Amino acid sequence: SEIQGVPEDLLFFYKHLQKGGGVLRVNRCLLLYRYHPQAATHSVHEETIWNHRVKFLEDRVLSTWTSFTIWNAGKQGKKLYRSLSPANRKKVTAFCDVDEKKIAKGFYTFEESEERPKPKIPICHFREATPPFIICVKQDLTGGAFETNLSMLNLKEGRDYYHFN
Repeated sequence: SEIQGVPEDLLFFYKHLQKGGGVLRVNRCLLLYRYHPQAATHSVHEETIWNHRVKFLEDRVLSTWTSFTIWNAGKQGKKLYRSLSPANRKKVTAFCDVDEKKIAKGFYTFEESEERPKPKIPICHFREATPPFIICVKQDLTGGAFETNLSMLNLKEGRDYYHFN
């Protein structure tokens, strides 16, 4: 049987933040990781890390918001939506995107839901969307287009949006 690892560094970091610790950027190497085939890090499942990240987002950010928009109507945005607690799914007012095909669909139907009728979440262009946002777009992947779109909205990170990617 395969033993599942624990993302100790991530959990340590989250506990540090929860206790009021800060984060500073230092432009030099402070820690060197050595990877080898038997390294414990390989036993940590991606889904385990994802679930810890979602829980942290819910506890630290979404618990203080009454509603929000998920920026990305694609795979990552929908995965985040499906991973949220039922209470936090109800806070999602829309998905926003730049992809005309996704926007043309008009909404995302949460097919896995037990609710009847199944929840339908609108999909709109980012310019029509209402902050705050949880952004599920990988940075440096759009040749600067995403960063340009975000900066044109004059939002403040940590208040109007958080990155989750």
